[in-house]
Amino acid sequence: MQAIATTRVDDFGDPRSLWQRLTRCMSVSVITTVISLSTLGIATALFGVAAWAANILATSVATVPSYHLNRRWTWGRQGASDPWREVMPFWILAFAGLALSTVAVGFTDAWAAHVQLPALLHTATLLGAHLSGFGLLWGVQFVLLDRVLFRRA
Repeated sequence: MQAIATTRVDDFGDPRSLWQRLTRCMSVSVITTVISLSTLGIATALFGVAAWAANILATSVATVPSYHLNRRWTWGRQGASDPWREVMPFWILAFAGLALSTVAVGFTDAWAAHVQLPALLHTATLLGAHLSGFGLLWGVQFVLLDRVLFRRA
C-alpha cells in the first residue's frame, strides 16, 4: 500500500502521488485513444486508406498530444524536452505499440475480408485490433514513463 502513496514533486512544487500519476496517464490514454480511433476509422471507412497505413497515421497523429499531455500534465515536467532522453524513447514506445497493433490490424483486416464482414462491423473489428496492441503495452509504458523517462533527477 505504501507504493500508492509514493509522491513526486513537479516543477511547481505540486506533489503527485502514484495514484494521481496513474489516473492522469489513463485519462491521457482515453483522450489519445479517441484521437487514434477516430483517425483510423475515418481513414479506412471514409477515405479507403489501407488498414495498416491508416494505423500508422493514427498512431503518429495521437502520439504528439500523448507525449505533451503525459509530460506536462501527468508528470508535471516543464521546460524544453530532451530529444534523446525523453522524445525519442517515448516515440519508440509508441511505435512498439504500433507494431503490435499493426500486426493485429493486418490479421484482422484479412480475416474480416475473408469472412466478408459488413463494412461497419469490419471497421469495428479493425478498431478493436488497433486497441489490442496498445492495451498490451500500456502497463509497461506507464512504468517506463514513471520510473525512467519522466522520473525526477
